[in-house]
Amino acid sequence: MSYNGGPMTEAMYYVLLALMNPNHGYQLMNAITEVSNGRLNMGPGTLYGVLSRMQKDGLISLAEDDGRRKTYSITDDGERALRIEYSRLMALVQDGMILKEGYENE
Repeated sequence: MSYNGGPMTEAMYYVLLALMNPNHGYQLMNAITEVSNGRLNMGPGTLYGVLSRMQKDGLISLAEDDGRRKTYSITDDGERALRIEYSRLMALVQDGMILKEGYENE
């Protein structure tokens, strides 16, 4: 696995979230839009670039390839990386609470 465990791009994060249920390209684009509550619309070029890189990094694997479409799924390493990233993001939000508290004290 060549993924270094550093901060993930938004695209990587949402691809992994969407792949908690195995999916193929077109469905995956819709699933990403859904799990991001419409904030992220990923086109095929971006998606396939991210999928290719994440496959090389061992975060996802090809679950099925029937010639027409490829179905991807998250690997154990991918789920571990996703959970680490989720914890990192939660810590960022927690650290940012100072902003909310600051406004309340004005």
